[in-house]
Amino acid sequence: MWVLIWNRSERKLTKRADRLISLLPLLALGIALLIWEGAVRWSEIPLFILPPPSVISERLTRALIDGSLLRHTLVTLSEVLAGLALGALIASLLGYGLAKSSTLERVLSPYIVASQSIPIVAVAPLLVIWFGPGQISKVLISALIVFFPVLINTVVGFRTVPSELYDLMRSLRAAKAQIFWKLEVPAAMPVLLGGLKIGATLAVIGAVVGEFVGADRGLGFLINLADGLYDTPLVFVAVITLVAMALSLYGVVATLERRLLAWRTG
Repeated sequence: MWVLIWNRSERKLTKRADRLISLLPLLALGIALLIWEGAVRWSEIPLFILPPPSVISERLTRALIDGSLLRHTLVTLSEVLAGLALGALIASLLGYGLAKSSTLERVLSPYIVASQSIPIVAVAPLLVIWFGPGQISKVLISALIVFFPVLINTVVGFRTVPSELYDLMRSLRAAKAQIFWKLEVPAAMPVLLGGLKIGATLAVIGAVVGEFVGADRGLGFLINLADGLYDTPLVFVAVITLVAMALSLYGVVATLERRLLAWRTG
């Protein structure tokens, strides 16, 4: 009986400790904001150089009330989601082909690697010229920056499937479609989702780079506009929104990973 009571109390203490640990990032953020606020107020730094968190919060409220922040955020988010979906789809299909065919890999690998040596900032103006300053060019830029990490993870993921499992599936007379869905996809899923996590954050960067080059809406356009007006608090508001967007997308993929890979711990 005493052992049961001890185990229960130990579990409660462990849960409390886990909760406290989970609150540490928020506590650290709060302390950093207080230091930031105090340092700016004490040193009397001009607002157009470094605004304090209170001023940024006030500017955030005004941007939410007038609807400008939501309008530009929805534009960037649509570009990010479309670019992520397009880049991940093409990278997954091509990555599977490269993983299954060494000949295809020898032919295409030099061109794929060479394409990644070109900075996306250098390619973005060309895409804007070719496809115009609308959303299509931003989606393509976002897809390009997502493409390579998802491609590499796809190739690695499918190549790490143990050959013994292929032999087992063939001995059971499994069809190619059954081998793909029942063996290859589940075995490669951890690595595939790892690449998708990276792609989810890079997609935001790609969309913003495209908006920097040429756009009349979106968070990248909002940053350019605020920078030209010396509205530094609005620049911080847009940057914080981009960070929140990237973290949210990463969290969605992480949640999807826990759901899809629950069988590994079950």
